[in-house]
Amino acid sequence: MNLLQLLLLPFALLYGFVALVRNKLFDWKVMPSESFDFPVISVGNLSYGGTGKTPHVEYLIRLLKDKCKIAILSRGYKRKTSGFLMCSDGSTYKDIGDEPLQYCRKYKGIQVAVDEDRRNGIHTLKKHFPDLHAVILDDAFQHRYVKPGLQILTTDFHRLYMEDYPIPSGTLREFRGGAKRADIIIVTKTPRILSPITRRRIHGMIKPRLHQHMFYTYLDYGEMIPLSDKSKEEIRDKYNNILMFTGIANSYPLAEYLKNMCNELDALEFMDHHSYSMKDLERIQNEFDKMFTRNKIIVTTEKDAMRLKHNPEFEPILSKLPIYYIPIEIRFHNGENTIFDDLILKYVGKNQGNLQLSAEAVEGKT
Repeated sequence: MNLLQLLLLPFALLYGFVALVRNKLFDWKVMPSESFDFPVISVGNLSYGGTGKTPHVEYLIRLLKDKCKIAILSRGYKRKTSGFLMCSDGSTYKDIGDEPLQYCRKYKGIQVAVDEDRRNGIHTLKKHFPDLHAVILDDAFQHRYVKPGLQILTTDFHRLYMEDYPIPSGTLREFRGGAKRADIIIVTKTPRILSPITRRRIHGMIKPRLHQHMFYTYLDYGEMIPLSDKSKEEIRDKYNNILMFTGIANSYPLAEYLKNMCNELDALEFMDHHSYSMKDLERIQNEFDKMFTRNKIIVTTEKDAMRLKHNPEFEPILSKLPIYYIPIEIRFHNGENTIFDDLILKYVGKNQGNLQLSAEAVEGKT
């Protein structure tokens, strides 16, 4: 703990205490928490962002979308609208938020909705789509008004919640003890090669309870995709310069990945969920023009791309720049995805009798 964190610790303890009292009121049933008679899976974290939650939600989407009818429900962080709203072909990130828009654009055949009131969102989804089999709640670990049937907690390998502190001394939204509500704990953004010694060390730090399952995942980067069709050019194995710009909580994994693709990496970092302006794009263009080489490109994240694409105002600049984004997926260590898949499918199958065979089929392969 550095000096600033130490000075802010009294405020962090006060913040954590308020969150603790709130949680106790839910635990003691003083405040209402609603359960549902169909599968509700929550994916969240103890910190206020940057744990790699989004690619884990996408993993669940890919696992379930061809087996049953699912919906994604998010609050739609930093959207300009309020209340319940379904994603449609004409939706923008200002309508529903960048993460829900990403789910909607990438995965056809699923329902994506936003509502800051998750109980109302679930009820509205079920009213509009009575044949839904399961709802996945995006970033709802602290939304205690809903009691999911399965809670998944993600924590960053480089900043485990056991080594963090409540806001403002750290990034936690509540005390570390809140992790006891999780059924599954996933340590994210690990190195591709994770030693047994490191796993034992982390396991010893987290000390999962008897009912909790622990997994370790790492990021796998896909092929670069041009942000604008007009900016397509041949992808190279190595560049002299790459300009990376991001508006996410933690950009270090992408930076480390891109360093292997270039001789020099320059970075422009904006606030998480940053709403880009023409001034921002002009700044990006100016930084790119300063690079005295032809062997150069601009790279951003898929989440940032959602805030830039399909905006006519940005097109004059985007069409002139070689901007690419890189989709990511998560991978489980040691083939443990089969165990994870089985847990998810068993839960969904147990609560939806007609899906029981799917869970049993997976069980037979493990």
